[in-house]
Amino acid sequence: MQSLLIKNARNIITMDNKRSRIPSGSIYIEGQEIKAMGVDLPYETAERVIDARNKIIYPGLINTHHHLYQTFTRNIPFAQDVELFDWLLTLYDIWRHLRPEDVYLSAMVGIGELLKSGCTTTSDHFYVFPDGVSDQLIDEEIRAASELGIRFFPTRGSMSLGRSKGGLPPDEVVQTEDSILRDTRRLIETYHDPSKFAMVKVGVAPCSPFSVSRDLLRESAHLARSYRVRMHTHLAETKNEEDYCLEKLGLRPLDFMEETGWIGNDVWYAHGIWFNKDEISKMGSCGCGVAHCPSSNMKLSSGTFPIIEMLKAGVKVGLGVDGSASNDASSMLLELKIMNLLHKLQHGPTALRAEDCLHIATRGSSKVLGWEDGIGSLEVGKAADMFMVDASRLEFAGALFDDATLPIVTGTAQVDMTIVGGKVVVQDGRLVHTNEEQLARRANEAAFRMVEIAAKHTKIDYRKMRATAVWIGR
Repeated sequence: MQSLLIKNARNIITMDNKRSRIPSGSIYIEGQEIKAMGVDLPYETAERVIDARNKIIYPGLINTHHHLYQTFTRNIPFAQDVELFDWLLTLYDIWRHLRPEDVYLSAMVGIGELLKSGCTTTSDHFYVFPDGVSDQLIDEEIRAASELGIRFFPTRGSMSLGRSKGGLPPDEVVQTEDSILRDTRRLIETYHDPSKFAMVKVGVAPCSPFSVSRDLLRESAHLARSYRVRMHTHLAETKNEEDYCLEKLGLRPLDFMEETGWIGNDVWYAHGIWFNKDEISKMGSCGCGVAHCPSSNMKLSSGTFPIIEMLKAGVKVGLGVDGSASNDASSMLLELKIMNLLHKLQHGPTALRAEDCLHIATRGSSKVLGWEDGIGSLEVGKAADMFMVDASRLEFAGALFDDATLPIVTGTAQVDMTIVGGKVVVQDGRLVHTNEEQLARRANEAAFRMVEIAAKHTKIDYRKMRATAVWIGR
């Protein structure tokens, strides 16, 4: 079992129950587990020793909602200035041309960005399975996560209600319900690890009320609970979704979830903007969680998440970057700053402090994922998941008055080191396990190919983008 000693840190921000800080602290790790923390530890050597002088150490950030496959469709001009439904309709025509290698490369890029921004655990919601392409696409994401070294919580998404049946997505990206349930079982049985130091856990995640049937929701809930895995879906993201549910289903979104078994302490929703007070109270009493995705909600003009009401009601709240196509980045540190500023504007300057935001992105997110026994804080017995920033960097000059909030209030997008399970995966701001320049080139080639193929099959003339884009090899 490999040992690691991190010594003489400027400060350790633990995010334990007391939000303790350990100036001049050290951490001793064996395997994935933190064995000791404090000042003047009785450990002088280990298989690897890191001198953390001038470094501030934080618990790894935990991303509770993402769509890694969307990394190749960010900054698409036709999807920049529209609301959710039009955004989806535009991008479905590109996503329908996804291939396994695209999924792998997009996951490599998205996960790489996350790791470089201090994220050590990410969930993912994959729900687009183009007709005629292998349905083993989440396997490609798991391969990427394993190579880069992040702790991964993929959720097997699904869409069964295409346009011919009254749903929003095109028929080319939906699947039969039997195939969805069969592949969900395969993924759980192949990859899910229930242990507290697991590198992969799997969840069940039908996409949304406007893309799946009642039957699929009920069967998915039954399947998830039979395997004791968690459940995830989009809910109450936009007013259009609420109107759709009332018109097509005769119920508000949360009532529809309750009718189909999608409420409880093993469930978390993405977005949750348009819940009313009674619904928020119900969610708090039954233990539901919500992934707050501020950048995406702002970009798509979806609304502002009622975070203060949620927290007061006891709803578990975590942070999510959402898909890159509705964020244009996968930076958890940037998301933290945006969350902090958004809710100062919405609720007043003291409603949600920067350290509260850090707590939501660590402890809060771990509760949303049902993983608080292993991750979310730096404590003896928990996983050695952390990131470090060098306090001597130029962008921190004049800001060294509160170590706990330094990278949030300054808006830094990149960390100096990230450690997952006691293994260094980002060093000196660069990924350890891949060549970033080669990866970027392969990713750009794949992204341009997808858009060019889409241009041949849609009314939107994506080819016009060639006039302003700098294409690979030109």
